[in-house]
Amino acid sequence: MKGDRVEIVVDAGDTTRTYEVIATRAGRRVETAVRRGVVEVSEVTRSGSVVRTARFMATRVLALVEQPVPRDQADEEGAA
Repeated sequence: MKGDRVEIVVDAGDTTRTYEVIATRAGRRVETAVRRGVVEVSEVTRSGSVVRTARFMATRVLALVEQPVPRDQADEEGAA
């Protein structure tokens, strides 16, 4: 759903870096998967097509924060 986002905090040696993957259009959602030591965050359309993907080594990921769109905002978008 538009507005869904996932924030990824990664260890970059002497510092940390933060990345965000955001569902940019209506009908899109953000999916997270951990496979074979790789964290994969993808923006996906209603039909299941992947629009873009971010991949990180699981050993480097410090935090993975899923932030769904607030319920009130989702209801307003659906009515419009």
